[in-house]
Amino acid sequence: MYKAVRARLRVLVCRARAARRDAGMVTSEYAMGIVAAVAFAVVLYKVLSSGEVSAELQGIVRRALHAQM
Repeated sequence: MYKAVRARLRVLVCRARAARRDAGMVTSEYAMGIVAAVAFAVVLYKVLSSGEVSAELQGIVRRALHAQM
């Protein structure tokens, strides 16, 4: 009985240590995530602020506001 409990406890401790090692992102991963998010935001801003897309969006809004109910 003692050996079974000890073995089970050892397994639980090993799992806890393994989980702690991969518990989250490190600083460099956060930095890369932020850089990627900013790059995506810049590309999205450039696309949405271009003349053609802006005109299409304004047209959609204008049609929606003038729609009859």
